[in-house]
Amino acid sequence: MRVSKAMVKCLEAEQVKVVFGYPGAAICPFYDALYESDIRHILVRHEANAGHAANGYARITGRPGVCIATSGPGATNLITAIATAYADSIPLVVITGQVNNDQIGSDAFQEADITGASEPFVKHSYLIKDKDELPKAFKEAFYIAGTGRPGPVLIDVPMDVQMQEIDFNYPKTVDIRSYKPTTKGNMLQIKRVIKALNEAKKPLICIGGGVFSSDAVNEITELSKVMQIPVVTTMMGISAFSADNELFYGMIGMHGKRIANKAVELCDVIFLVGARVGDRAIGNPDAVKKTTKVIHIDIDPAEIGKNLGVDIPLVGDAKLVLRKMLELANKKTHTDWLNELNSLKSEETVKPVKQGTVNPRKFINDLSDKMPKNTTVVADVGQNQIWSATSYKIRDGRFLTSGGMGTMGYSVPAAIGAKLADENHPVIAICGDGAFQMSFMELATAVQHNVDIKIVVMKNNFLGMVREVQTNVYKNHLTAVSLDGSPDFITLAKAYGIPAMRVDSEETAQKAIDKLASHKGCYLVECVVDDFESTLQL
Repeated sequence: MRVSKAMVKCLEAEQVKVVFGYPGAAICPFYDALYESDIRHILVRHEANAGHAANGYARITGRPGVCIATSGPGATNLITAIATAYADSIPLVVITGQVNNDQIGSDAFQEADITGASEPFVKHSYLIKDKDELPKAFKEAFYIAGTGRPGPVLIDVPMDVQMQEIDFNYPKTVDIRSYKPTTKGNMLQIKRVIKALNEAKKPLICIGGGVFSSDAVNEITELSKVMQIPVVTTMMGISAFSADNELFYGMIGMHGKRIANKAVELCDVIFLVGARVGDRAIGNPDAVKKTTKVIHIDIDPAEIGKNLGVDIPLVGDAKLVLRKMLELANKKTHTDWLNELNSLKSEETVKPVKQGTVNPRKFINDLSDKMPKNTTVVADVGQNQIWSATSYKIRDGRFLTSGGMGTMGYSVPAAIGAKLADENHPVIAICGDGAFQMSFMELATAVQHNVDIKIVVMKNNFLGMVREVQTNVYKNHLTAVSLDGSPDFITLAKAYGIPAMRVDSEETAQKAIDKLASHKGCYLVECVVDDFESTLQL
């Protein structure tokens, strides 16, 4: 069979059901073969959004998402999405077309060295010059992307290779000598971790996104329950622990909950699980290290101790390690410690707002009370991300966002991918008016493929987070942050055939929330927010 057909057969062998892409000449042989497959192809309106949609899909399914683009600008447009996935450890298999072998290096039309250009942002990449290498490359790509610390893997296939004939035989196993992730965890270190947690007077669990990668949500919840250890999360760890759980104290970091940051300050042992604790999570790691014993579990040894010094390192898959810990864990009580934390709780002040606007935190909080518990919330980047992370109470759903790279325009395409991954879960994309204008063309994708997502646009006519920095740090020198000239988002949505409404009062807010919770099909809500609304908590 042709290599192009073999590429499709590789995807079918990996049980791929949905792919996201944008065709072009150099990948047309593959698309011609895809025509005869049952794999569902979702045509996006910009290649980067194919990567973001595959990202959302992967995070819900737990399997590598697949995105496709042609050579040259098609491939380079994917780089931002590849970097976004790499920063958050999301498994992707990225397939790109390339110019013919004999044209590589000749500056041919739509030629770009995509394997070289994407090298800093992939776990591995393949340029398939020999047709017989293709089945093995696909098998390895899915294995590498989805095992160890997950991440994106790129497969670049020249057009002439796609047209060649091959005796197709898909490998059943993978054996890469140089790639052997440690998963089980050292038993002596596991016992040390349990001993440290048993001896702690004020232990604290900090959950990161790695808990999702290893499917360890149930295990970390059970460990916290058995040992009565309070829990905080990084932004990427939000929704790994129910907001209703009495042991949950919120997100840490520069935009986190005060009580969560106070818990980090007061604890005597902090147990990091799949969290890299970057600069936005713990701003002063040296101060934490002076007063706190640090335990860190991660499947990637390079992350342990990188940002915060560690007393007990443990390399392994969180699910497997936590299962072993549960076998050894004794029931504990930390009444005094929990009482101390609970005494620090306070009701957040609801700030009065200017007439004709709404409080974004209150809107998001009220929305979380109305939506089903299993709702997936996809936050974009900027002020809307912080309001969503701190105000939406995730109970039995998921919270998705671009944490490591902070990629604006992520939410709408990622929401499409998340919905296609599990159509039984409601999905809401929350974005600012700046981020929305980076990806609103994907409303056409949602309409074309009948993808039921809800969109909330927080409109304050500014690049809000940058404006806030310029106000607070740069003496209110507002430069290049005004979004004057933006379209009427209600009219825009209706141009796509999507019903929409504007929220500019408490009364309209409640009507909009009811619509978001009950409407079947796409629906857009624009929330008018004070131009100078802040992310700071009152």
